[in-house]
Amino acid sequence: MAALLLRGVRAHVRLCPAVTLSRSAAAALHCSSSLRAREDYLVTKPEIKASLIAGAKMAKAVRDEVAIEIKKMVKDGKQPPQLVAVLATDDPASESYVSGLKLAKKCGITLEVLRQESASEEELLELIKNLNKDDKVDGILVLPTTAQKEKGTILNTVAPEKDVDGFHTLNIGKYCAGVPAFVPSTVLGILEMLKRCEVPTFGKNVCVVNRTKHLGFALATLLHSDGTGDATTTVCHEHTPPEQLSVMTKLADIIIVGTGIPGLIKGDMVKEGATVIDFGTTVVQQEDGSSRLVGDIEFDEVAQVASLLTPTPGGVGPMTVAMLLRNTLLAAQKQNVFDFQSIKE
Repeated sequence: MAALLLRGVRAHVRLCPAVTLSRSAAAALHCSSSLRAREDYLVTKPEIKASLIAGAKMAKAVRDEVAIEIKKMVKDGKQPPQLVAVLATDDPASESYVSGLKLAKKCGITLEVLRQESASEEELLELIKNLNKDDKVDGILVLPTTAQKEKGTILNTVAPEKDVDGFHTLNIGKYCAGVPAFVPSTVLGILEMLKRCEVPTFGKNVCVVNRTKHLGFALATLLHSDGTGDATTTVCHEHTPPEQLSVMTKLADIIIVGTGIPGLIKGDMVKEGATVIDFGTTVVQQEDGSSRLVGDIEFDEVAQVASLLTPTPGGVGPMTVAMLLRNTLLAAQKQNVFDFQSIKE
């Protein structure tokens, strides 16, 4: 049952060391056909050169696939997957993330949001431990404060098999070692975008502008791994000297950026025809007093150089939610996202 669901991501992700493929076979996997035609996920506009990746449309396709699998589970007499989101911060980005999770119901996933902004660390730890013990709960998502996140204690209290956002250090260590594990949903969303848009990674240069362990580090690790992306990856970040950052991005066939610095990547920093994935999010104030969400790229400039580009909003964000819901399904099925023993099927 999981084999059908995962077929769309396998072409980019194969972390099972027990399966050995020749370089030519691996290259063929990276370019195999997706679940739907590439053109279904691309939007062209006459005023720009780049085709825009329709993240919202792609996310709906993923959710529809998840819904089909859940209907099969229920038909077989099993309970639908249950996801519990613990919101321990008033951060607007986290609030927006939780709001997007309301789509879980349309997939057949039971969602419970526990608002714990005023809870102490001890209270949060006790709550998470109880959720770990609850057999009815398949997936746990914890959105902590920045300080709690950096400390790591709360995220590492979530049971690894219920850690559907892949933040537990055990899951990080496993997927870095090529062992089945849950991977962060943003990372999965980006890999799925590359897959469904048939962007080749084999032998390509990828510049990841983000060094966080659960995002930039994970992307670089998975994209350079043998049989996963087979790309040459470079990791930069917000403190990389501008002239050096420009050198690295100009060499890249694929740029993946997410620093929260609007306008960091400009048009003259991008190779002609490159693919640019922007998962940075910043709320900026307009002159008229209104606000809008922007990414890390100078959009008007990059859109005239790149061949494929994600918009903000409507790009990586919807795919992050969709892949979290897919992870929740797999947790309910007692599967792992990267358990690809049957890769040749």
